[in-house]
Amino acid sequence: MTFFFTSLKGGTWFENVYPGVRCDVPAHVYQSTFAPNTQWTEEFAQGPEIQAYWEGLARKFDVYKYLQLSQKVEKEEWDPVQSEWNVTVRDLKTDTVRVETVDFVLNAIGRFNSWRLPDYPGLSDYKGLLRHTSNWDPNFDIKGKRVAVIGNGASGIQVVANIQKVVGHLDHYARNKTWIAASFAGHETSTTPIVIDEELRESFKQDPEKYIAYRKEKESIYYRGFKDWFKGSEKNEETRGNLIKLINGRLGAKPDLIDQLIPDFSPHCRRLTPGPGYLEAITAENTDYIQTPIKRFTETGIETEDGVHREVDAIYCATGANGDLAPPFPVIANGENLAEVWKPGGKYGFPYTYLGAATPGFPNLLFIHGPNGSGRSGTVPHSVETQITYFAKILRKVGREGIKAIEPLKEAADDFVQYSDAFFAKTVLSENCSSWYNGGRPGARIHGLWPGSASLVTLLQREPRWEDWKYDYIHDSGNRFVWYFGNGGTRKESDPEADVTPYLVNPDKIDLRDVHESWWLIP
Repeated sequence: MTFFFTSLKGGTWFENVYPGVRCDVPAHVYQSTFAPNTQWTEEFAQGPEIQAYWEGLARKFDVYKYLQLSQKVEKEEWDPVQSEWNVTVRDLKTDTVRVETVDFVLNAIGRFNSWRLPDYPGLSDYKGLLRHTSNWDPNFDIKGKRVAVIGNGASGIQVVANIQKVVGHLDHYARNKTWIAASFAGHETSTTPIVIDEELRESFKQDPEKYIAYRKEKESIYYRGFKDWFKGSEKNEETRGNLIKLINGRLGAKPDLIDQLIPDFSPHCRRLTPGPGYLEAITAENTDYIQTPIKRFTETGIETEDGVHREVDAIYCATGANGDLAPPFPVIANGENLAEVWKPGGKYGFPYTYLGAATPGFPNLLFIHGPNGSGRSGTVPHSVETQITYFAKILRKVGREGIKAIEPLKEAADDFVQYSDAFFAKTVLSENCSSWYNGGRPGARIHGLWPGSASLVTLLQREPRWEDWKYDYIHDSGNRFVWYFGNGGTRKESDPEADVTPYLVNPDKIDLRDVHESWWLIP
């Protein structure tokens, strides 16, 4: 069973509906490997088209029958006697609460799902429209209004670039400096649609091989930027020079902003954010770019620490989400609550995991795209797919061998953390910047990314290190093979209709590197 907080599938593309919301990498890259859409209408697809794609996949593969929508998980608690998780769920349609019992939990909460408003004095005093960008009100007309946008992460940059020409006046509060890029990996974005030619789309329908070559060319670029991470690298210095040139070239209207924008830290310390139209928006006559810290909210606007008060009709906060990656609800096992021990000041103070997949002391619990879940290189869909494949191997082992509970060894998790710390210390990610990589705490431990390249994590997940795990078995006979071997045969060989020689195929289709490797092809 799968509990979905929202009423529709689509994740971030369901929740984020602010003006200009779109993917900042090409749509042909930001999709599954097994069911690609050859007919994206725009190079950088907008939110509704992306949401429609993922919902279409869910229908195609009949996923909806496994989903329970509008369900809010409020608690997960491990029962060590039964070796089961008790999951407390609130039905948002009826406001009723129930407890579901499951053998395994895979938390796919997301990295930015639990958005939060900033904690400024007077927040509740403000009488105008106050929203987080992930909770946009599509019914409020911003045309001609006085609007404030707080934050200059990816969402803040997109919102500012897309509403500046519509609002009457825009106050943009940007406490932290950040690098503004033309593209994420070489594919330059735009605030206006970059339409994919109809003739090219039609050719993809007619010639699948042409489409594969097209996608390979685009997607391979995202695996090549790994060396940009390292401190003092030639590639990182080259990136710095290019970004400074970009900023200087686009701030002609307000050259005094150049020093206010260029960070002291290296490119990639924070995620590079493509900002088409952003630099032009903050230099426009109707925009004030404000770096003075906010002192308080008032009934009519925002007062900064220099005593200046600016009245606005609406305030949009692009101020991030649960960057510490601690679960937004209690996850309890063996007397500890993951929501507490992972938080700053807790027992660990950071997301303590083994390979970003699981954590000691919490059996039968896995994290999809959680802490250290994916690398700076590669693509998000491919990363999630390979991680889920890794989890499938774990679940098959558990079912096949009669394992009641499985969790990573503490020594293995400690070694992973030690390696991660040593690796990230060599990279620009460890410099003094605030990012979701470090939970918004400059100089803090990096937990948002895999310590290495996308190619490496893919390789490591192909062959799980079973010796890094601790097992508790269902049987108590003292013989490890009683459950595993059973009565000495298989159900399949007893079925007269079953194909017990699936390994016999057309020799022309055989790749010797994969002979007898497919887990489902058994006699």
